Amino acid sequence: MNELTALATNKYIYVPLLVWFFIQLFKVVWDLVETKKFNFKRILGAGGMPSSHSAVVMCLAVMIGKAEGFNSYIFALSLIFAIVVMYDAAGVRRAAGKQAKLLNKIIDTPGLSVPEVQEKLVEVLGHTPVQVFVGAIIGICVGLIA
Repeated sequence: MNELTALATNKYIYVPLLVWFFIQLFKVVWDLVETKKFNFKRILGAGGMPSSHSAVVMCLAVMIGKAEGFNSYIFALSLIFAIVVMYDAAGVRRAAGKQAKLLNKIIDTPGLSVPEVQEKLVEVLGHTPVQVFVGAIIGICVGLIA
């Protein structure tokens, strides 16, 4: 039980997870306002404004930098990790989302003979650079406050 208590009270775990949860909750509410439909999949889904991935990793990096020093190896590790995650969100995953959108459009084109598809590909996988930037700013701000 002691280890479980230690995990539950470790701010380096619960603060970034709370950031992720509230950003995802914001996306659900925003989607509800825009579409007038409740889409629970948004709570776990990727993509959208702002990037919760960017917010989480930047929050953690800043918290570590505050605690261990911004010249520590562990801060450097967490910052490089954050940069890789944000690059992936805006680069690789965004490109995969664009490809999924194009493939879904091809599948829906009347008259084309395409292989039978069981389900559509997920199109919202990544983030625009602005979504990543806004997520990073949120993460920095929360990390400085925490």
